[in-house]
Amino acid sequence: MKNVNVLISGAGIAGVTLAHWLRQHGFTPTVVERAPAIRAGGYKVDIRGAALTVAERMGLLEEIRALRTDVRRGTVVDAVGKSVASMDGDTFGGRTHGDAEILRGDLHRLLYQRTAESVTYLFGDSITALRETPDGVEVDLESGRSRTFDLVVGADGLHSVTRALAFGPQERFVHDLGYRISICDVPNHLGLDREEVTYVGPGKTMLAYSTAGQEGAKAMFLFGSAELSGEPSDRAGRRSALASVYGGEGWEVPRFVASAAAAPDLYYDSISQVRMDRWSAGRIVLLGDAAYCASPASGQGTSLALVGAYVLAGELAAAGGDHHAGFAAYEREMRPFAEANQKLGPANIKRMVMRTRGQVRVSMAMLGLLDRLPGKEWIMAKAVAPIHRAANAIALKDYRTTVRSS
Repeated sequence: MKNVNVLISGAGIAGVTLAHWLRQHGFTPTVVERAPAIRAGGYKVDIRGAALTVAERMGLLEEIRALRTDVRRGTVVDAVGKSVASMDGDTFGGRTHGDAEILRGDLHRLLYQRTAESVTYLFGDSITALRETPDGVEVDLESGRSRTFDLVVGADGLHSVTRALAFGPQERFVHDLGYRISICDVPNHLGLDREEVTYVGPGKTMLAYSTAGQEGAKAMFLFGSAELSGEPSDRAGRRSALASVYGGEGWEVPRFVASAAAAPDLYYDSISQVRMDRWSAGRIVLLGDAAYCASPASGQGTSLALVGAYVLAGELAAAGGDHHAGFAAYEREMRPFAEANQKLGPANIKRMVMRTRGQVRVSMAMLGLLDRLPGKEWIMAKAVAPIHRAANAIALKDYRTTVRSS
């Protein structure tokens, strides 16, 4: 095996999963992460299709199921808080075929625990420069340290520093779908108990939910960028933007907006996708959102991270550490899967955020009708079938067997 010393930029789901599989295949991964520690909290995420197989091969599936959110009911309400439609949590969330829903922070912790003793983590640091040589990549870190690695993997998200250094500016690869997302912890003033409530207004959607073992609640705001008078550039501006966009909306929306203004963990970003002609350049390769972000609207970001990390490590190991062959094989295996899942994002976001009052009225009427129809679970299952086709759009090799036998 050659090229065994691998630097991974980013200790998110993709980066930590890659560290696990590289270690399993005999590599020596080092993970550099700007944050001071693994991030706790975060939104709930679904693990579907091929990603379930990866979790099972990591020996994590039972632990993931034990930490499931256990959201039992989903409800859509109108401007006065009247229930328009209500159904069980799995039907509402489009979960079938053994899908697992878990808080991102819980999944992150499980993955980190698998690697904490066997992988070197450099927290509170980040890459500032990359210089490829015939024998490796010289890496400068923000801390002032410089080290040389055989290979570098950028698993540092939508706004990847690694991608910018190795491939060019973000504007070439990040495609804004025209929507914004904001998420934060909020007080559970509705007394939600493992349930999710959604409000839909013209150009904006807002939802709140509670999960098993959670005292508070989480709120998510989705809205069209056309609703903004200008793009906010700092935390204060983002809080002001939420107040402006959701001002005058009904139900409990004003109270949730006020809670968001006081939340220390307010997350805000564009709903965007990353599209690239190639994911590697010499000894540097991209993984997860850095390479093929499908956007939160796809519902497949976590699954893409898990599957991509498994495939990248497996193909690199199958190539004996040859990065030319390993990176090319990784892209051949992953690109059709990534593209199938990226197709979900633009269509899903248009269903999640209605542009006009007329669209909201029609949507609410259809949901109300669906709520009274027998067999609504079957109808919903048909509606989410494209997600499950995309989630299974890859035939995973068992690298545990192929690498050992090669």
